[in-house]
Amino acid sequence: MPHDTPSPGLRWNLLDETLIRWRCVARGELHQSSLPSLLAALAADTVRDFPALRPHQRHPWHAFLAQLAAIALHRAGQVEPWTESADWHAALLALTPGDADGAAWCLVAPSERPALLQPPVPGERVDDWKNVLHAADELDMLVTSKNHDLKGARAHRAEPDDWLFALVSLQTQEGFLGAGNYGISRMNGGFASRPGVGVAPVGAWGARWRADVQTLLAQRDAIGDQQGFAVDTGHALLWLLPWAGSDSLAMASLDPLYIEICRRVRLMATGDRLGARVTGSKAARVAGKDRNGITGDAWTPVDAADGKALTVSGAGFEYKLMAELLTGGRFTQGAAWRLDGWPRDARLQLVAQAAVRGQGKTEGYHERRVPISPKLRSRLAGPQRVAVAKIAEQRIAAIAALRKLLWSSLVILFANGDGDDRNDSISDKAGRFARPFEQGEDARFFAGLALEAEAEEADAPALRVQWLQGLVERAERVLEQAFDAGPRSAMQRYKARAAALSRFHGALRGAKPVLPDLAQHYAQQRRDAAPELQGHHHA
Repeated sequence: MPHDTPSPGLRWNLLDETLIRWRCVARGELHQSSLPSLLAALAADTVRDFPALRPHQRHPWHAFLAQLAAIALHRAGQVEPWTESADWHAALLALTPGDADGAAWCLVAPSERPALLQPPVPGERVDDWKNVLHAADELDMLVTSKNHDLKGARAHRAEPDDWLFALVSLQTQEGFLGAGNYGISRMNGGFASRPGVGVAPVGAWGARWRADVQTLLAQRDAIGDQQGFAVDTGHALLWLLPWAGSDSLAMASLDPLYIEICRRVRLMATGDRLGARVTGSKAARVAGKDRNGITGDAWTPVDAADGKALTVSGAGFEYKLMAELLTGGRFTQGAAWRLDGWPRDARLQLVAQAAVRGQGKTEGYHERRVPISPKLRSRLAGPQRVAVAKIAEQRIAAIAALRKLLWSSLVILFANGDGDDRNDSISDKAGRFARPFEQGEDARFFAGLALEAEAEEADAPALRVQWLQGLVERAERVLEQAFDAGPRSAMQRYKARAAALSRFHGALRGAKPVLPDLAQHYAQQRRDAAPELQGHHHA
């Protein structure tokens, strides 16, 4: 129940105050609720989105809500999420028995007490911390850059949930940022990212949240045994523990679903406005450097070849990586990857999210969703997955071969018909013109893959040839569109275009064709046409 007389120094209590803005599924109406009421609304699947949530904050916020709910349900011996806020209120408060007044769920609390995602710092004067932040986005994990088109320190009129989302983003997905600024344990190295990869139902926030909560409850013991966590007695909410910045927590002391923090930060109140003070630490909060990001995180795939958590590059979730995630055996998926246990007609999707970090920079927020039909799901979940993976590999190889052929044809075009006259400038120009071809294939890759993967065995070869023919047509269209950027004089223009087209078609139909399946189809067409032509000649 709400506290009538809050303890001195406690402000913005998420257990009792309506601080979190969200919109409902039905009509998009704006609501404001406490954290327990939000969890009840998620359980009822009435939450459409959060208007104050920035794109790169989506996964950490989802993961925080799912982990928190699963921890609370497990400690209460409950297997289904509650739909009443009072139940959530009691369960969350029970997670912080040393703070019965709700201090650990407040955005602002005395520095010797825990506040939400802010460890207590007894014996320290927070007022002496030099780094003072006045805007919520200053607190966030982003290093602003041209890639993001975001400028720092703009959110001076921030609401409490702006600070809440920034705090969750900082403490649960930040990496290394110079001496004294350590990152989280749930990523492979200080310049990596915490990915959010899983299979989720198509729908609003609550559907995915509920599915992940139930998966976490079902898998927590297995995660604990695999990773060596303290299944029964581990620390779950790491902000409850005092931290002077010099000591690290051993992995073996943690709960399998632990919600971590990585920075020493305290929010502060100036009248009715929030601010923050931040200081460094001499050690990471969790001693997990030797883990390479392998912590049993439900949304983090592990590369089986090198034994490291997935680190997304600046290219984001391009089709080759997504194909590996969807069909390949390269990655060991986290608990949130589940293809069985769904209703037969469930509409599912592969969800992949990551804020990509570099050394002192941000390389963009990346998110991609790929539909998984019931038929494709059944094939991916069984022995036919290997065949689907093979189809994906063949298509990736075909795109690569045709992109290379397109590039070499463009080089001939821009070299006035003479491939030997190539230089770096011509090579770069050819690359710029060839790039949109691969980008286009990236966008349509999974729709075509699903068609072939779901087809009956007898129909698959024809579908593959049809796709290859379309691939060639699209590449040739790019080549022809580049004609205007080729040589200008009439004589050179004719020679360059003819040479480029000759290179392109010769490689498709020559002795060593770049697409053997398509060349075989062309040869069969010629053989089929030969008797007809011969009969016409005799007539």
